[in-house]
Amino acid sequence: MSKTDLTRRGVLRTGAAGIGALATPVIFTGAATAASHTGFTNAPTGRNVTLGFNVPQTGPYADEGADELLAQQLAVEHLNGEGDGGCLNTFSSKALRGNGILGKKVTFVTGDTQTKSDAARASAKSMIEKDGAIMINGGSSSGVAVAVQGLCQEAGVIFMAGLTHANDTTGKDRKANGFRHFFNAYMSGAALAPVLANEMGRDRRAYHLTADYNWGWTQEESIVASTEALGWETVETVKTPLASTDFSSYITPVLNSGADVLVLNHYGGNMVNSLTNAVQGFDLLSKQVNGKDFKIVVPLYSELMATGAGRNIKGVLGSMNYNWQLPNNGSKAFVRSFGEKYGKPPSNSAQTCYAQVLLYADAVERAGSFNPCAVVEALEGFEFDGLGNGKTLYRAADHQCFKDVLVVRGAENPKSAYDTLEIVEITPVAQVTYPPDHAMFGGRSATLGSCNPGA
Repeated sequence: MSKTDLTRRGVLRTGAAGIGALATPVIFTGAATAASHTGFTNAPTGRNVTLGFNVPQTGPYADEGADELLAQQLAVEHLNGEGDGGCLNTFSSKALRGNGILGKKVTFVTGDTQTKSDAARASAKSMIEKDGAIMINGGSSSGVAVAVQGLCQEAGVIFMAGLTHANDTTGKDRKANGFRHFFNAYMSGAALAPVLANEMGRDRRAYHLTADYNWGWTQEESIVASTEALGWETVETVKTPLASTDFSSYITPVLNSGADVLVLNHYGGNMVNSLTNAVQGFDLLSKQVNGKDFKIVVPLYSELMATGAGRNIKGVLGSMNYNWQLPNNGSKAFVRSFGEKYGKPPSNSAQTCYAQVLLYADAVERAGSFNPCAVVEALEGFEFDGLGNGKTLYRAADHQCFKDVLVVRGAENPKSAYDTLEIVEITPVAQVTYPPDHAMFGGRSATLGSCNPGA
């Protein structure tokens, strides 16, 4: 076996992968140190294995976090053989048997990211260091995801990113210990632009309002590039603080800009508030500019945002990673389990976190080891089906998953409180696939580095 193989399997470690070699070291003690003799961080020695669920329980994305946590708890029940088994019954891999992970009962601890990078790192560090968490899952912000992914790389645990849409997560900030099941901003642009051009025409002038952090920046960059390639003109791009609740002062200049499309690169409560301001406060959708009906685009949707925005989303186009109305068997199984337990359909953030908990457990089973480097090998290049998104690939080069992308529209005549979005198009994966060294993802300088087993 080569030195490279030994390093990836956790037998050897290079200085660059180890905690002590980092320019800004994070010192891990407690449970992490106690397990050091086993060769990797927090190796479970008893009857249980502990997972860490790090979600926004407060802050602008708290609704997404609440749904993520419900799904994570459901995944633990299914792994432990409780309930109806959910997607264990439809997953193309048959390694999971409902008896925990490698025969160990799954337990979990939780943390509140607050949608703040520092808070998210602190809660993840506590779960790893004090609670012995061997994997961290969750989050609803790309800033949080990048921060926690970096911490997990330093600590030697696996990070299964939650809702993170920025190109950076599996682009310039990709890490060997991190994986993303969610799609990204480039994929949204690639899926949305042809639909926008078909429905709105190629002669459009767009004004962007953008959340001022790495997700918003890469979302704006991706939509600008994809729409300009089809003939649209970008009139203005304006950054808005994540803490904003009233966007009236940002929307006022749109009226005099000559733009006939407003693109809201906002998510969660930000999108609910900005769309409400635009539709109710300024009545933009009733106006005509440049001889065209004014339009609004929300590049990244969720069911929870749609519910919060109410009738304001009618006819407004966007993209999604998953929607509970998908007819495949994996989606049906998950929707049934989630609905019977919680009395509502799952959001796409819920499905993402549920799927990633199962994917981590399945990788451990297939590898026959909790060693994070063995888990990395099991997930790299893994192709599967039956978890709700259809056929999916975890690409080895950047740990980004590739699957079909949904283009959706706010329903004109919703039949229920949960029938807020309608699927316009299921964009095939080939249309949203890009090379690992694409310029938007860090180019050739972006590399995973080596897996870090930690202790």
